Amino acid sequence: MKIVFASNNPNKVKEIQLLLPDSIRLVSLADIGCTGDIPETADTIEGNAILKADYITQHYGLPCFADDTGLEITALNGEPGVYSARYAGEQKNAEDNMQKVLQNLANATDRSAQFKTVIALNLDGKQHLFTGIVKGKIALEKRGVNGFGYDPIFRADGHEKTFAELSPLEKASCSHRGLAVQQLIQFLTAH
Repeated sequence: MKIVFASNNPNKVKEIQLLLPDSIRLVSLADIGCTGDIPETADTIEGNAILKADYITQHYGLPCFADDTGLEITALNGEPGVYSARYAGEQKNAEDNMQKVLQNLANATDRSAQFKTVIALNLDGKQHLFTGIVKGKIALEKRGVNGFGYDPIFRADGHEKTFAELSPLEKASCSHRGLAVQQLIQFLTAH
């Protein structure tokens, strides 16, 4: 089965391809000639995943899925949430975003947070949603060189290492995106 993954983020594409069985081949937006940014104007993580999947379905008519992810920090009233990619500005710079989080939490005693990924799958005229949530804490400083986004400052409950200190396979087995992708795979292989 070939399925479009509606993302221009090569890190996400690699991370998800690692998890998929050989029977499911991921097709990127570049592969279908979709090079522009798909609007993410919803005010929820679910809404943005749906917008992206619907865009591909409406413009290309292909089976597809899209994801949206947000880091929700308790002491920041759920920020950055749906604005995670552009928390420090429209330049969408991961270093700037992490620095803003660390500054905003400088005096916080509660460093609890969760990563949430929602995948919207459009297949055979129907839409299905899959959600992965991992609870954890924001580290006091950046640690590790793997991963992307907020990985160097997020440590999942039950782990001593940040996501950026884990290997890609270790992260995929316990991450929010990994949990949502596992649900997607179970659905697709049973379909």
